[in-house]
Amino acid sequence: MRRIVFLATLLALVSPFSLAQQPAPAKAATGPSEFKIGGSVTTPLTVTLEDLKKMPRKALHVENAHAKKTEVYEGVLLEALLQKAGVPQDEQVRGAAMATYVLVEAADDYHVVFSLAELDSSFQDSEVLVADTMDGAPLAPDQGPFKLVAPHEKRPARWVKMVKSITVGRVSN
Repeated sequence: MRRIVFLATLLALVSPFSLAQQPAPAKAATGPSEFKIGGSVTTPLTVTLEDLKKMPRKALHVENAHAKKTEVYEGVLLEALLQKAGVPQDEQVRGAAMATYVLVEAADDYHVVFSLAELDSSFQDSEVLVADTMDGAPLAPDQGPFKLVAPHEKRPARWVKMVKSITVGRVSN
């Protein structure tokens, strides 16, 4: 009987301690469920996954140099999103508009910059994509829900996971 009481007492002392000592499971980083397009635009936008699904979509087969594999991303061309926000395109990109830049910011504070002309198909076929799926599945929490993919660059340094904002700016004199 003393043995049972001793074990019960020991268990009562040890159990709460061992439960408190267990580390919480690591939580994967998650990007924002929407991103904003603002700055020098005529129509600021807040874009959700649902909004992106309703827009004309494009699938791109790309070589990911970091992962050393081919991936298939699907989403909306950044050019189309900028057009929806009222950013100058095609013949409107001349003169002062040639000093327009697009700043993409991630939830982890990573930032990249493109010139507006780099994203305009009348200048080049950059096909920069705001993706929401990879290989037919939603992006992993540490990658999405939105990822900017610049497939024709030699290095994926301007690929941005967990996109939170896109800001259009102009270099002033």
